[in-house]
Amino acid sequence: MVRQEEIRINTQDRHETHDITSRVAEIVQKSGIKTGIVNVFNVGSTGGIGSIELERGLAHDIGAILDKFVPPDGEYAHQQTAKDANAHSHLQATLLGLSLTVPVAEGRPILGTWQQIFFLECDVRPRRRTIIVTVTGE
Repeated sequence: MVRQEEIRINTQDRHETHDITSRVAEIVQKSGIKTGIVNVFNVGSTGGIGSIELERGLAHDIGAILDKFVPPDGEYAHQQTAKDANAHSHLQATLLGLSLTVPVAEGRPILGTWQQIFFLECDVRPRRRTIIVTVTGE
């Protein structure tokens, strides 16, 4: 069996984080699937999906570490061809990853006590995001 739903998020700022754990868990529960996997995928190339203990300090740190590895003021070929000053947004989202797959057991995503699923905005302007949640199993 497969069930698929969307989560919509409006963002305002770069490195804005959204805890989507409860929304993913609700979709899994509604699916009726007891054992399987849930895949969470961001549609777009400048936002990422991940899992972390999503407390204020780590939410800040993930953006800071991405800026360290891929600085916003770096010189990127994309800036020359696209003229939109968001090459770092694409590269940071690529490093983080556009999707996450989590096992499902007893009708729930299997996550650790301090583990949440989050969306991270990497783009330089407000966006309307679509996240596809696909639950597969039996």
